[in-house]
Amino acid sequence: MKIGIYGYGNLGKGVEISALNDKNIEVVGVFTRRAPETVKTYGTPVYNANDILKFKNDIDVLIICGGSATDLPVLSPTLAENFNIVDSFDTHAKNPTHFANVNSVALKNKTTALISAGWDPGMFSIARVYANAILPNGSDYTFWGRGVSQGHSDAIRRIDGVIDARQYTVPVEESVNLVKSGVNPTLTTRQKHLRECYVVAKDGADLQKIENEIKSMPNYFADYDTTVNFITLEELNKNHKGMPHGGTVIRTGSTGLNNENKHLIEYNLKLDSNPEFTASVLVAYARAVYKLYLKNDFGAKTVFDISPADLSQFTTEELLSKML
Repeated sequence: MKIGIYGYGNLGKGVEISALNDKNIEVVGVFTRRAPETVKTYGTPVYNANDILKFKNDIDVLIICGGSATDLPVLSPTLAENFNIVDSFDTHAKNPTHFANVNSVALKNKTTALISAGWDPGMFSIARVYANAILPNGSDYTFWGRGVSQGHSDAIRRIDGVIDARQYTVPVEESVNLVKSGVNPTLTTRQKHLRECYVVAKDGADLQKIENEIKSMPNYFADYDTTVNFITLEELNKNHKGMPHGGTVIRTGSTGLNNENKHLIEYNLKLDSNPEFTASVLVAYARAVYKLYLKNDFGAKTVFDISPADLSQFTTEELLSKML
């Protein structure tokens, strides 16, 4: 399989590393909006993003590594006109709209396009569907962190006056313990998570304006208790250089004629590198997208449409003997 990488931030670098570790994948190129000569990869050629169409016949799947706030809503439907794509769109509230926009383009142009891959949406989404199918009488809970959210950090960096930023999503410990105790509480968005922001602002920037813009940002911060800490670039690089993350999906439910038997399903991730793990998910789904494309299965897809076998690098025989 030949892949292209569109965008080369932390996620794009992770995709390159993941692909280089797979002998069945060739990385055709990195496509960037920066000056190509300024981008240092792990050996993959770098091209200007404007030249992407020159590689239409050379790339089996294009993995788009942009932000969900402003990049992917435009890039994914545009690039799906000419390429099979995978993206990591993660604005949950806008998933249906993004799916519809990409689907219309992909169906018209006979491409296969998978949206919203990663770990949430992505792996956590699958965990929720499986758990709901098995325990229909129950409640769902998802907790993220403590860890760096790439999407939320990117959204802060796009605010005028911001040089760099890290945003930590922090579960409210009391709420997590309450869920695991089997109480089945009804929790508001604000009761489940806190958001901690560490922001490097330009000299002379209006700090109060930046803080207000962060805290009022819909879909990202408006519904949470959010703290904004302004720090120096040196502090950010020293204390917030890593990108750990993780989280837990919990389904509590009951069975029995009188619901007398209680059950808890828990799916947990603890990640040293959020972008590298997310990138590994994108590469796995690129494998599935290419398989679907070869079957003339066009249009937009989500993780719900992909079978485990299509994700896997193993043959059917190997899956039966090693995994079943």
